[in-house]
Amino acid sequence: MISLVIAEDQKILRGALGTLLDFEEDLTVIGQAQDGEEALRLIHQLKPDVCILDIEMPKKSGLDVADELKTAGSSCKVVILTTFARPGYFERALRADVRGYLLKDGSIDELANAIKNVMVGKREFSSELVMGHFSNENPLTKREQEVLSHAANGLTSKEIGTALYLSHGTVRNYLSEILQKVGAKNKVEALVICRNKGWID
Repeated sequence: MISLVIAEDQKILRGALGTLLDFEEDLTVIGQAQDGEEALRLIHQLKPDVCILDIEMPKKSGLDVADELKTAGSSCKVVILTTFARPGYFERALRADVRGYLLKDGSIDELANAIKNVMVGKREFSSELVMGHFSNENPLTKREQEVLSHAANGLTSKEIGTALYLSHGTVRNYLSEILQKVGAKNKVEALVICRNKGWID
């Protein structure tokens, strides 16, 4: 069972999220907060697996809460839920090690699946938010660019591993991280996005 704390200053939305997520068999909402300070207090007190944070809340923003949780070394995984993206928000979320960054207009099923993916170590970023923030800046590390360039040349994961002296599993992890970063559903889509942006040759 995955335990959740929800922080959202709009009471109706907070209540709706809590009710709908509680319907999921493997999710349980153990706390709800109306502002950032209350969210921090509940997270430290209840120790949920995941907290769902709105960005713009009274007293402390969702990003303030994420920053403080990282500084405190909290094991609680942070999922940001936002209406729209403002410049700098996504970059700050990455620095705070936020595991999910999603739009509020998604379905409850998408949110529930994202929470479950976050719990097994994946990152869940809305492709619209990712592409908006990385319109000019290459989000891939040098090693990720090398892996993707080899994939673009038709090499399998095993062949990429041989070429770069990496294990098959490590190559798969790099490819998974690349898909998350660029908001692609598969390797082919990632190649198209990165070539169009000039991030790989």
